[in-house]
Amino acid sequence: MRRGTGGRLPSESVTPGPTTAATLETALLAPHTTLGLGGPARRLVRATTADEVVERARAADGADEPLLLVGGGSNLVVGDAGFAGTALLLDHRGHEVVERDADSVVLHAAAGHDWDALVADTVADGLGGLECLSGIPGRTGATPVQNVGAYGVEVADLLVGVDLYARRTGRRGPAAASDLDLGYRTSRLKGARNVDGEIVLGVRFRLTTDGLSAPIRYAELARVLDVAPGSRVPVADAREAVLGLRRAKGMVLDPDDADSRSAGSFFTNPVVDTETAARVAARTEERGQVPVTAWPQPDGRVKLSAAALIERAGIPRGHPGVHSPVRVSTKHTLALTHRGGGTTDDLLALARDVRDHVAVAFGIVLEPEPVLVACAL
Repeated sequence: MRRGTGGRLPSESVTPGPTTAATLETALLAPHTTLGLGGPARRLVRATTADEVVERARAADGADEPLLLVGGGSNLVVGDAGFAGTALLLDHRGHEVVERDADSVVLHAAAGHDWDALVADTVADGLGGLECLSGIPGRTGATPVQNVGAYGVEVADLLVGVDLYARRTGRRGPAAASDLDLGYRTSRLKGARNVDGEIVLGVRFRLTTDGLSAPIRYAELARVLDVAPGSRVPVADAREAVLGLRRAKGMVLDPDDADSRSAGSFFTNPVVDTETAARVAARTEERGQVPVTAWPQPDGRVKLSAAALIERAGIPRGHPGVHSPVRVSTKHTLALTHRGGGTTDDLLALARDVRDHVAVAFGIVLEPEPVLVACAL
């Protein structure tokens, strides 16, 4: 199994203080986000090994300095005033098989490794499991924090465990997936739930070795692949199909596609009780609209399509913000895009407009999916 090295390095790299890495020449955060928005950090540093991640975090904590972790910047919205602390770029990379049995392997990946490069390498090596998560921008360490999912697969389906550094206690060591309280786009490592300030240093996945994908559960993907739901297909076929679907929605980073300059899905699909789901269905029926896509959940609740709610609430694709540099993607209503020359305040104003339309139409308040830093809806 080769070690992958994919991803993009920012142009400048220098290092701080008493360590071997120094402060970057510019502290601007906008170039380190896929939206291209956000003010400067007080200080911007990079870590290229797990030990350096711990060292930089300890240095910031020792100086009583707020710390912001930055990976690929694909799920990050930074306020125009910037971040009054140290921003730490996670840039430690590499992956390798650490366990093997008759029909599966455990793959360990550094948290700073480019996610899609990791998926591409597993597909090239005939390992199955991650292929439906192709094309998602960002770094590997963010995937268990958010319990990233797409096209019927979630990280929780494949995750064995993570390597963590707890800033509050100083403990560094492994944690099993079962200890992470993984749920829909969440875990105990996310936001206010992360009471120990734990940082992901590495991630372990169990993958199959027969060259076939995880069962195809997502109806749209099954149609593209021309297979019945539940079928397994060659991993390369699944990856190609997923990338095609994502590109059509502007969800694969492309410098020539303005719709891809976003933070991905800006709102999560709301999970509601059956009464709320029935009310939404009744309102769309009254208006003669196509029903909102709904997925029954194991706990008896219903997950509704945020994109469908946005569209039924009267927000079309391409809907402009107050200022034209930001607008809803022309390909997918869940993505809010920045086309250059705008501000984070512009983006948040558009997000409020979208959120408020849905709240008025259906009584559901959509929640943002990206991490909001020094700003809020």
